[in-house]
Amino acid sequence: MTDILIDTTERVMTLTFNRVAKKNSFTSAMYASLADTLAQAQADSNVRALVIQGHETVFSAGNDISDFLTRPSTPPEMPVFRFLHAISTFPKPIVTAVCGPAVGIGTTLLFHCDLVYAGDNAAFSMPFVNLGVCPEAGSSLLAPQRMGYGRAAEALLLGEPFGAEAALEMGLVARIVPPSEANALAQRQARKLASKPTMALAAAKRLMKQGQADLLQQRIMQEGEVFGELVLEPAAREAFTAFLEKRQPDLSKF
Repeated sequence: MTDILIDTTERVMTLTFNRVAKKNSFTSAMYASLADTLAQAQADSNVRALVIQGHETVFSAGNDISDFLTRPSTPPEMPVFRFLHAISTFPKPIVTAVCGPAVGIGTTLLFHCDLVYAGDNAAFSMPFVNLGVCPEAGSSLLAPQRMGYGRAAEALLLGEPFGAEAALEMGLVARIVPPSEANALAQRQARKLASKPTMALAAAKRLMKQGQADLLQQRIMQEGEVFGELVLEPAAREAFTAFLEKRQPDLSKF
């Protein structure tokens, strides 16, 4: 079974996470596929808007934890960094539908999307510190900007989850709908965008993001370097092992 379904209809490319049995957790192969597909979508003049969606019960549980144990290093050429560069620099509109859990990168990738619609069952969390690692995807820069420092500190330092209403209040999502309607809403909005002048859309997006593009790429790489160091530390190894063993980690000694 393909972990990411790809469809292009009415000038809208849709990427659907299709690893529901594993809560749509991302593997290295999935990051590579996402990076390659985003590059293709950017170059394809027939694609004028992009939709990213999961299942109405789960968006993504984040990175597959087993990958951290089998591939502990995070060099810049790894697929995850290719994906982060691709989504953070993607010039066309990105519309995303989020239902159920959106954990780790399942939340942080949303900072790079233009329109995000949430099912009322959406649950966002960025528990990096609780896993002995640090924020990624530029979230140490973008979360305080979007959420305010206090909310960002609760989300990134305490790792506290927040629901759809809080995400709406802080501007992470644009609208809340029943889970059964989220993907359809994203499709409708993407088709509206696809009918608009492409140069005008690209210019508007570029101007809204202007002034932080270089800083964002620097922050993503800086986070990756620190993440790569922390993931080798005993605290992270204990957290990852405990997760796979379905027990509470003992992090008090680290």
